[in-house]
Amino acid sequence: MIQVENLRRQFGDFIAVDDLNFTVSPGEVLGFLGPNGAGKSTTMKMLTGFLRPTSGSVKVFGRDIWQDPMPAKSMIGYLPEGAPSYAEMSVAGFLEFIAEVRGFRGKEKAIAVESSIEKAALKDVRWQTIDTLSKGYRRRVGLAQAILHDPRVLILDEPTDGLDPNQKYHVREMIRNLSQEKLVIVSTHILEEVSAVCTRAMIIARGKLLVDDTPSNLSARSESGKLDDVFRSITGDM
Repeated sequence: MIQVENLRRQFGDFIAVDDLNFTVSPGEVLGFLGPNGAGKSTTMKMLTGFLRPTSGSVKVFGRDIWQDPMPAKSMIGYLPEGAPSYAEMSVAGFLEFIAEVRGFRGKEKAIAVESSIEKAALKDVRWQTIDTLSKGYRRRVGLAQAILHDPRVLILDEPTDGLDPNQKYHVREMIRNLSQEKLVIVSTHILEEVSAVCTRAMIIARGKLLVDDTPSNLSARSESGKLDDVFRSITGDM
């Protein structure tokens, strides 16, 4: 379970995230929705321990992400928006490097790398350098490094951003398959994405939580299927 209490982040006078409270349980796939600049990525960074909150707390299966960081972070797989990688490395070489950073050695490392390649459907490109891959395959590499250590929690920030419809379909299928055994949080600004892969949806705007509902109920608020219509139905001015 992830427990978020009174989470807040300020940058000078600007409040990016304002007193968020929610929990996510195993078996849930939470869609974290909001327009660009809503505070989604800032929240993802605080959930994963990349950014310290101004106040509030995040607990991962009872472990505080800042007070007990190593056990908490070891349970998380994180795909940030625009996930960095080493372009000159092969897919297999990059994943072997990540495995070593994670503490894997010998046979254990080989098994972890092979498993992530299999789950992310990267066998056909395992010896290609990352700079030769399509954007869709690069996102798969990002997912592979996030799941390599078999984490209990997956946090994915805009996992299909910029992909074509076919690439989006394959990445969403991967998320659906992974969600059968992991707690998953997906940040996005696309309502269709939440309907496709999530069991629950939260909307934030200006750093505040506006709605916590099912994807089908959110979609029913919009005849066009666009997130802007949902915001207007909730706030009357967005």
